[in-house]
Amino acid sequence: MIETVVESIRVSLVTQHRVVILKEVEGERHLPIWIGAYEAEAIAMELQGVTAARPLPYDLMRAIVVDMGGTVDRIVVTDLSQDVFYARIIIQIGERTVEIDSRPSDAIALAVRSRVPILVDEAVMERAGVTLGVDDDQDEEPGEGTEATEAEKAEDERLSVFREFINTLDLDDFDRKKGN
Repeated sequence: MIETVVESIRVSLVTQHRVVILKEVEGERHLPIWIGAYEAEAIAMELQGVTAARPLPYDLMRAIVVDMGGTVDRIVVTDLSQDVFYARIIIQIGERTVEIDSRPSDAIALAVRSRVPILVDEAVMERAGVTLGVDDDQDEEPGEGTEATEAEKAEDERLSVFREFINTLDLDDFDRKKGN
């Protein structure tokens, strides 16, 4: 598993779609995940230290877990299939570990509120992670490539929209982080 942090949340000026950018803690890869406007706002509010007048669903989720004697331990982005990311919320209740299926956006919103690690499965990062400012052709060593299956080629082609979007971002904004 690869530990990541929320690097930023971006809005495409063309489509108005939102993307959360996770950056690996001990590396240079970024994982862009398209998310909804509401989820983007919930994550951004927490990162900026803005408190809602009334609890958001993620505040409610956290309160329920805590009031029932549990703690959110971590979240894991577990899979990517047909352009859809999958995540799990890991909750510890005494000696018992409970894993709950989740959309990554909801899991990330809960993770930033609970201040727990955001982990990404290595296979997901390999398939969808990007290194900003580096040409994709430079990622592979000469003579190192293997024959890709038709499914892998199709998946790579679908993921290229993420890479193209990331390459159009203003990297100077990545340095603007808000304290926890």
